[in-house]
Amino acid sequence: MKLGEVLVNQGLISEDMLAQALQEQKTNGEKIGATLIRLGFVSEDEMLNALAKHFGVRSVNLKAKQPSESVLKLVPGDIAAKYMAVPVSRFGRKLTLAMIDPYDVAALEDIKFATGFEIEPVVANFEDIAKIIENHYRVQRVFSDVMLDMDLESAVGEGVDAGKVAVKERKEEDLAYVVEDGESGPALKLASKIISDAVALNVSDVHIEPYEDDMRVRYRIDGILHEIMKPPKRLNRALATVIKVMARLKVEEKRLPQDGRIKVRVHNKIIDIRVSTVPTLFGEKMALRILDRAAIQLNLDLLGFEPETLTALRRAIKTPYGIVLVTGPTGSGKTTTLYSALTELNDPAVNIITAEDPIEYSLTGISQLQVNERIGLTFASALRSYLRQDPNIIMVGEIRDLETAEIAIRASLTGHLVLSTVHTNSAAATVTRLVNMDIEPFLIASTLLAVQSQRLLRKTCTECRETVEYPGEALIDAGLNPKKIDFKLHRGVGCKYCRGTGYKGRIGVFEAMLITAPIREAILKGASNMEIENAAVDNGMVTLRESALRKLRDGVTTLEEVIRETKVE
Repeated sequence: MKLGEVLVNQGLISEDMLAQALQEQKTNGEKIGATLIRLGFVSEDEMLNALAKHFGVRSVNLKAKQPSESVLKLVPGDIAAKYMAVPVSRFGRKLTLAMIDPYDVAALEDIKFATGFEIEPVVANFEDIAKIIENHYRVQRVFSDVMLDMDLESAVGEGVDAGKVAVKERKEEDLAYVVEDGESGPALKLASKIISDAVALNVSDVHIEPYEDDMRVRYRIDGILHEIMKPPKRLNRALATVIKVMARLKVEEKRLPQDGRIKVRVHNKIIDIRVSTVPTLFGEKMALRILDRAAIQLNLDLLGFEPETLTALRRAIKTPYGIVLVTGPTGSGKTTTLYSALTELNDPAVNIITAEDPIEYSLTGISQLQVNERIGLTFASALRSYLRQDPNIIMVGEIRDLETAEIAIRASLTGHLVLSTVHTNSAAATVTRLVNMDIEPFLIASTLLAVQSQRLLRKTCTECRETVEYPGEALIDAGLNPKKIDFKLHRGVGCKYCRGTGYKGRIGVFEAMLITAPIREAILKGASNMEIENAAVDNGMVTLRESALRKLRDGVTTLEEVIRETKVE
């Protein structure tokens, strides 16, 4: 019995409604169910319930809650696409399977044989099933195409050479087309798919990692790595060759690390990709940093600063001379903060120059220099040369050695504002780090204006956020007093919008330590990190933990994120 007949028999639509929907379906080519819903004759829930009643099974709404990645992996992609069936949940040896036709015995038997689970069929909307198959299993279809192409190419030559020639035949201005269509060979097709999917998912980094028997591709989404695919190991050389050619790297050099850059148009957006390759035991590992100019917000007001912290930072960067340092782990948004500060300071009356490794984004009106240590152009040498360029503000990508630190201090003492980064865990620890570089405490106290430390917290998904209760012990372990919590805690349960993670996007948490008279005195006395931090808190500094707890109170993030990114005070 067809869907329309099922709905008529159950009294949900009339014969006239069905006839009207069938007539309209002839012109638009839609599925009859989608047409009936669009015309308002029946709701999606009513349709699912009617099918469930007809087949004698349960119905599931895949829009409300999508299956997790771990469950979807239980059914191979080719089988899911063949039978239009996706796993919904697993309990013990029972696998719940969403299908169009729960009476499809061949499908049930094949999936039972492929997975080893007992199958409980349920009915779901066709479009929802198709969308999950497209979003989660499309990689398998790409692999099928890639492997077919490799088989065809075996008659004319090795896949690596075919991929290399295909890319070399393209002109530089055609690289955007290469990434968008990916029709020039199996390796190029896979590289195109990896890059375009990464851009679509707002991925910050892509890791392509070869191992003894296979390789894997991982995406860093909202700061967390997710394994996306495991291509065949024999594609590693071809894939590395394609990416190295696109990044203008030496294809034949496989013994030394290399760094390059790709600039392409993907999904009508200009994307910069930083490429890093390193040789490993089983092949070249590649890391791709995706830099989406359209997605970055170079505005201090939009980064998540607490009002007191933003006021302190602005006070520091508006000072005519001195040093302002930003600290935090790799990937915590330090460059974005510095670029936002430079954007705010950018003015035709001010000469701003930077020394970076690498230059992540081009800033109009600011002179930017790419450090190249292989030819002797280090942060220190660039900074020394910049002092002869009549600058007002200098941004140095990182202070990592005594020479760079000494020149930065000299620049600040001669009337320049210097912005830079240091790798430490907190604002107070930065002072100790500079002392360990053999910088005299009196120079630190006299030139340092402020130190800002930051982290990025994942934001709770607003589409599936719900209130959650935590045991008192968990709150105490996190450094919270259960009796003093006067706000509700939230957690995302997972939905299609956040791809089942419960998180969507990130927001910064910051602490800005202004170097006031008490802190200068503590530095001159050789105070410990804790003593300097206590002095800063007494002076009104909002710590990283307090900033994170404010985000928790506002429902922006979760308790788990606060614990993961900040320490108990």
